Amino acid sequence: MAAQKRSENGFPDEQAPDLEEANPEFEILLNYLKHHRGCDLTCYKRSSLMRRFNHRMQSIGIESYPHYLEYLQYCPEEYRTLLDDVLINVTSFFRDRHTWDYLAATIIPQIITRDPANLPIRLWSAGCAGGQEIYSLLILFAEAMGIEACLQRVQAFATDADETAIAQARQATYSPLEIVGLPEELRDKYFRQTQQGYIFNSELRQTVIFSQHDLIQDPPISRIDLLACRNVLIYFNSKTQDAILSRFHFALKSTGFLFLGQAEPLISRRRIFQPIDSSQRVYTKGESLELEDYISLIPPSSDRPTERSFVMENNFWKTAFETSYSARLAVDIKGQLLFANQRARTLFDLRIEDWKRPFQELKIGQLIDSHIFNQSLYGDRDILVLNSIEWKTDEEIQYFNIEISRVLALKNQVLGVNLTFIEINDYQQLSKQLSATRTELASISQALKKSKNELKKANKKLESAYQELEILHQDIYLSHPQSQPSDRA
Repeated sequence: MAAQKRSENGFPDEQAPDLEEANPEFEILLNYLKHHRGCDLTCYKRSSLMRRFNHRMQSIGIESYPHYLEYLQYCPEEYRTLLDDVLINVTSFFRDRHTWDYLAATIIPQIITRDPANLPIRLWSAGCAGGQEIYSLLILFAEAMGIEACLQRVQAFATDADETAIAQARQATYSPLEIVGLPEELRDKYFRQTQQGYIFNSELRQTVIFSQHDLIQDPPISRIDLLACRNVLIYFNSKTQDAILSRFHFALKSTGFLFLGQAEPLISRRRIFQPIDSSQRVYTKGESLELEDYISLIPPSSDRPTERSFVMENNFWKTAFETSYSARLAVDIKGQLLFANQRARTLFDLRIEDWKRPFQELKIGQLIDSHIFNQSLYGDRDILVLNSIEWKTDEEIQYFNIEISRVLALKNQVLGVNLTFIEINDYQQLSKQLSATRTELASISQALKKSKNELKKANKKLESAYQELEILHQDIYLSHPQSQPSDRA
């Protein structure tokens, strides 16, 4: 591979292309594994992959890929042995010790003190192999905050594509050779020696959730503070590395850290991660993900071209979901959430796990009556507008006008609907204020009317009293004429 010019921050100025040439016979072998065994190795670097296959073939005396394909077809048990050879699980406790010392001194204290003590700390070891990596992380956190605090606050996830590795990691039992290099004080504090080997602290082990996970196919775990994926990316081609890094970006909190292996400097077509210390392979989030990055989060389908691929080929994503002030969602013909733009993900707290879920099972989907939604999706109206729809959260109440427009392919075939949420909070607030003012004015008007009537009644009473006084005065005058002054000459 040709030398590549790098910028000052350690990233390449341009992503180097993969220069490996495909071997047709080897590709046929990979396609067999993908379609008949459910194991997709097509995203791995061909040079590394062919080297591992050749190693396995030589061990059983097979010289060609076609012959090995026949052997796989007639000997099903060979498949598992092959995977053990291909998915190399080489790791150790505190591998590259200086990098772990850097984590302990610089990164872990930041994670512990950054958030309030009642918030969980979430760790993810992606490609965990036999578990040494996730247990090394737990030891560092337990040393920094104490075992009890670590048990209460740390949530750990360990994943790998190899179920054999996951099973080994769950057992957390290691031979004396496997813990060579582990400081004696840490070994005595966190391991119990048995006849089977050294067993990791059972309480700390129970804080780890282990699962089989494909970095390419499966959704990433979210809200992660520290994501360790060491010497895994080196086995993938550059396009797949980009897709995995987009998933890692999505998985991390805005303040999270990515921890890679010494053999894999971060190379990406965009600077979505920036190094804290490139020599230690520790990174934080850089540039935000773009539309293409979010599309790459959707697992690739092995099906034949469908309506969805037709939509993408016709630039549907770029025309319907460009970054805009309004929140936008796309729902396919099956009624499943297909995509959401940045504003929608933020506003409605949508996550990667919500993709492909029925739209009306989502909280935001419950704002739209099922009959109205089905009418917009399967009826004959191209555009449907719902006015002044209220969205309540724990913090506030918001209002939207929702425009539901159908997305049509050639020959007016309906592919799904595009929902645009137009925020009318200011209008609604003014409307409420105006309504309140009108109510207040009506109340004042009623009060004035009542006061006017009471004043009118009071005036009538005064007038009546005045007339009575006049009559009384006349009666007194007529009854006592002598009391009147006489005229004198």
